[in-house]
Amino acid sequence: MAKRKRLTPARIDAAPAPEVKSALARPALSTRPPIADVAHDAAASAALTEVAAELSAARTEGRLIQRVPLTAIDPQFLVRDRVVMDDEEMAALVASLTARGQQTPIEVSDLGGGRYGLISGFRRYTALCQIAAENPAIDTVLSVIRPPQEAAEAYLAMVEENEVRVDLSFYERGRIVARAKDAGVYRTDALALSALFAHVPRARRSKIGSFVGLVRALDEVLRFPTAISEKLGLALVKQLGSDPSFDARVRDALMATPPATAAEEVAVLTRCLRGPAAGAKTGASASDKLEVAPGITMVQRASGKVELTGAKMQDPMFVAKLIQTLKALK
Repeated sequence: MAKRKRLTPARIDAAPAPEVKSALARPALSTRPPIADVAHDAAASAALTEVAAELSAARTEGRLIQRVPLTAIDPQFLVRDRVVMDDEEMAALVASLTARGQQTPIEVSDLGGGRYGLISGFRRYTALCQIAAENPAIDTVLSVIRPPQEAAEAYLAMVEENEVRVDLSFYERGRIVARAKDAGVYRTDALALSALFAHVPRARRSKIGSFVGLVRALDEVLRFPTAISEKLGLALVKQLGSDPSFDARVRDALMATPPATAAEEVAVLTRCLRGPAAGAKTGASASDKLEVAPGITMVQRASGKVELTGAKMQDPMFVAKLIQTLKALK
């Protein structure tokens, strides 16, 4: 008698049998026509090209904000027409940048070789240099790299901006005229004056021209030139023109005991206007002066004071590092 085979019900949770693929099996054919792939790739390539071109144009036209190393910026690319900066305002700016970061970019010009010339934003740049001296991690500044401009256009843009934003003194206006001419931007002081202050009333422009003479004569020895009033400045210019020895007399008086405040300097200038007896003092001798580094001259006074002068002292980054070095001395 044949043996019966027991049938077991199929389990629902049983694993499905493994799929066996034939070596001759072909992959499923795409329903997308080849022309669609070609069109997609072409569109993607065109979009990337367009984005790249737009970014390049934005960079070239100065519409792109970029990070630039602080050390790559030349703050003296344009001579600043702001001679001094208020300490309280600078401290407030440093505090704001520390707390909130840089909100507004500076403007620079590409000098080539990884160097950039500062056009505007001198206060922000100076404040960031002070912060960088304390925190080396802060080593870049948000910048808009402007297209290469004629130096005359850059000077004019700076003057026009400051004429609107801040109340420049006559001395500061005269100083930027003198520096623009010295930089070779204009052939004469008169051309620089007429170009940079073309929209200023003639009487005011004439006074600025008078202060250019004061800058030429005494800029190296004045410590608080913005405190010189219009009346005092014009009187000094008149005396400079009529007395050939007045220049040296003022220099000697200011260098004998460098004024510690603006009021003291104004007092010295006023005494000099009264005559040689009132203003003459013994100045520092040539032996008191020593070039301690390229671009830096040290003058040691009998009172124990030491004065550092030179082009390097106009570099905020250098001054910040110098201050840090002096603080570390014990």
